Amino acid sequence: MKKNTSYRDEVPENNPTFEVNRRDFVKLLGGGLFIYFQFGNFLSGLASEASQRRSLPSDYNAFIHIAEDGTVNCMVGKIEMGQGIITSFAQMVADELDAPLESVRMVMGDTELCPYDQGTWGSMSTRYLGPSLLGAVAEARAVLLSLGAENLGVKPEELAVENGVIFIKDKKNKKVSFGQLTKGKKIEKYLEVKPKVKDFSEYKIRGKSFNHADGIAKVKGEALYSGDFRMPGMLYAKILRPPSHGATLVSADTSEAEKLEGITITRDKELVAVLHRDPEKAQAALTKVKAEYKFDEMKVDDQTVFKHMLEFPSESRVVRSSGNIEEGKKNSDLITESEFQNSYVAHAAMETHTALAYLEGEKVVVRASTQTPFGTQDEIARELGLGLEKVRVIPPFLGGGFGGKTAFRQAVEAARLAKITGKPIMVQWTRKETFFYDNFRPAAVIKITSGTDKAGKISLWDYHEYFAGDRGSDTVYDVPHAKTTSYSARDVHPFLTGAWRAPGNNTNTFARESQIEMMAAKIGADPLDFRLKNLKDERMIAVLKSVAELFGWTPAKSPSGRGYGIACGFDAGSYVAHMAEVKVDKATGKVQVIRVACAQEMGYCINPEGSLIQLEGGITMGLGYALTEEVKFTGGDVHTTNFGNYQIPQFSWLPKIQTKILERNEPPQGGGEPGIISMGGVIANAVYDACGARLFQLPMTPERVLAAIGKIK
Repeated sequence: MKKNTSYRDEVPENNPTFEVNRRDFVKLLGGGLFIYFQFGNFLSGLASEASQRRSLPSDYNAFIHIAEDGTVNCMVGKIEMGQGIITSFAQMVADELDAPLESVRMVMGDTELCPYDQGTWGSMSTRYLGPSLLGAVAEARAVLLSLGAENLGVKPEELAVENGVIFIKDKKNKKVSFGQLTKGKKIEKYLEVKPKVKDFSEYKIRGKSFNHADGIAKVKGEALYSGDFRMPGMLYAKILRPPSHGATLVSADTSEAEKLEGITITRDKELVAVLHRDPEKAQAALTKVKAEYKFDEMKVDDQTVFKHMLEFPSESRVVRSSGNIEEGKKNSDLITESEFQNSYVAHAAMETHTALAYLEGEKVVVRASTQTPFGTQDEIARELGLGLEKVRVIPPFLGGGFGGKTAFRQAVEAARLAKITGKPIMVQWTRKETFFYDNFRPAAVIKITSGTDKAGKISLWDYHEYFAGDRGSDTVYDVPHAKTTSYSARDVHPFLTGAWRAPGNNTNTFARESQIEMMAAKIGADPLDFRLKNLKDERMIAVLKSVAELFGWTPAKSPSGRGYGIACGFDAGSYVAHMAEVKVDKATGKVQVIRVACAQEMGYCINPEGSLIQLEGGITMGLGYALTEEVKFTGGDVHTTNFGNYQIPQFSWLPKIQTKILERNEPPQGGGEPGIISMGGVIANAVYDACGARLFQLPMTPERVLAAIGKIK
């Protein structure tokens, strides 16, 4: 499928995304079968907003279209950024419809073609959109059977479907294809009585492993990202940035930059942009701009931030409570009190924030690397004073997001400049800009007071979470006297913070699982036995036993000198348990992770291969926040600017990774984030087992490891 002919380059023929311009889409609407999704209970509060965006029923969520050639186009508001839903959604559609997998084409995130969606985050795509998707496909299948029965002169119950062909059960030569049924017709259906979706026992495509549909195009460099598009007359924009989040622009002298050949200066309120058809010349001209700022800096830095947080006025909220904390203290034979900390962490996706904006008549079209295309559309419309119908956002593939591309500042900047100049504008942030404007994972403090009784049972759990967020703060273990308190405040951070792959859960799991192993060590118990003795949740017990078998765990009291660690938790409806082996160089403080095993239970697994890839990716990414990733700053001045001073995991770090997904015939759960949540905890526990040094702050840099070793008495 060729993209809009206004582009100079062509989309490769095997490009797995489906893009059409308005004219082509109108042609596509000319015939075929349309089925509308229902919201169900998910996002029902957004129905009124959604209905304003599309002239469809107010409770629709998305729709599928079966074209005259048998192609099944599935329109969803989600985007593809490596999590694999471009493949798993197609598996769900093909299997429920009894159509060939290769006939399904995903249309994703285009605000003109797809229905409203809050955004792609939180591992919610399969869990929440999935049931609506399957319901719509089951509806489409029922409609097709009805049309097939009419065409073949029999009752629907006398028919079967296979590979997009409807046939009479005892006369397979009497058949009609989906394409033949929809040819020359425009059939819109929204059935009041909904057919049942298939049972797990009927699955043929779901549950089987398939390579990602976009894999070949990405490996060959043919997949298109926002920065890959070109248009005639396109200009690159380099934008004047403040030196600190506490800085406000007072004046900007652009006279020297304006003297350079081909340079255009554009100003709009606080936005000062240098434009040129060559990005390097635009960047060179930007250095000629002389700017003055006034400053209002928060008096905090990466060394004092934890003290700042504990002293900052905050609101407390009891998340969950059982029993009585004072009674728990009385019943405890051993009390353990700890404070855990984690630093700010950047998303550090390979693709920086990028957007191309241009005008199509009175409409502004933006190709943007964003996880939230409809939020981007809203903000651009507000910023430019346009109706939503005058703004179209098209998200190509994203080169990583992890929550960092829920923000869309670069898209708004490109749209503003395109509207002012009337020219196509490319805004492609540098790595420094991406770090500066990142919505970092928040720094946080966790305080825990816990206790065990004489029988080795956990009798007390008093958990206080400061500014991490309560995701993953569940007690997990069976404790009679437990309480979890969450603290929050506005303006506690000197810059933006936000979701970072399983937001909050990495911090909370690190603290909880470290505390659990400290308790086990105090009473001289094997850390696996201690966990199992204090668990009632059968799903958690199952993943722990499974990973122990995978890893080859043998009981021992910690520290054993083996360098073995355990951590477990749950996220996005999925349960995970990790075991790791590490080596600690006591002279340098360097931690080498030798191997990591992980067992995950995620309900029914749609695409095992895709889920294993996500597990491996989470484990790899988790090495970074556990060992090296940390944002350095003073006030609003972010010192971390590039990979030279922000160390992400390297291929040379990679341990042996063993993974297992437990088979369950239960509704599918999220798989994009659970694999990362235990990495801080499992490595911290393995470090303690290796050398007896307990780490209370992430990341566990060599300096912190050496300091912890020095504290061993």
